[in-house]
Amino acid sequence: MQRKSIKNSLRPLRLSDLCVSVHFQENVSRAWPAPTGVVRLVTALTEQTKQWETDMPKAGDLKRGMIVEINGEPHVVKNVDVKSPSSRGSNTLYKVRFNNVQSKQKLEQTYKGEDMVKDMDFSRRAVQYLFQDGDMYTFMDVEDYSQYTLSADDLDDQLGYLVDGLEGLSALLVDGNVIGIELPQSVNLAVLETAPAMKGATATSRTKPATLSSGIEVQVPEYIAVDDVLKINTGSGKFMSRA
Repeated sequence: MQRKSIKNSLRPLRLSDLCVSVHFQENVSRAWPAPTGVVRLVTALTEQTKQWETDMPKAGDLKRGMIVEINGEPHVVKNVDVKSPSSRGSNTLYKVRFNNVQSKQKLEQTYKGEDMVKDMDFSRRAVQYLFQDGDMYTFMDVEDYSQYTLSADDLDDQLGYLVDGLEGLSALLVDGNVIGIELPQSVNLAVLETAPAMKGATATSRTKPATLSSGIEVQVPEYIAVDDVLKINTGSGKFMSRA
């Protein structure tokens, strides 16, 4: 009879080989009496995994300005487009546009709401927008008065909400380097140009285009007039109310 080589029959040990089933409600059940130390190890590893999953944000929680790790590199969320399910039983999909912090390349990913994404360590500093110099935009730390500069490409579609002296901003820093800003939930912008206000108009369902002081164009109710100051949602870019 030919003997099997012991060396060839060996394979890496897996946790499943221990035949340990951990019951976290009341008792610890075992397929065979495993050593107490092994049970404690499996329990600790399982609890740690649960904690990691709790700490990791879900795709449904992503918001513009958040920073996550993709393929080992930091990416900032630039836009989140929510696609409602088209049929019963379908999942809500989140189409997310990222910018690679280092290479500046754009990336689009589609997730289900419960999909986990990997968070990344970064810090926020409260800043105020100071001025524009060509394609560069300067912000000042409101605590230590240090300044951060970002390019128009870094800011992208956030440029339409910047007005001189704007406060309530946050600079996002990774390893001490500014990689973007986080806008306040809303900003106040004056109307530069729009069709004349309709007398007696009060409904908000009928709208017209208006050009605002920052240069962006939004849809506004028909009763809005030139020089009105409006409250604009920076996440959706939509009119909220008169300021």
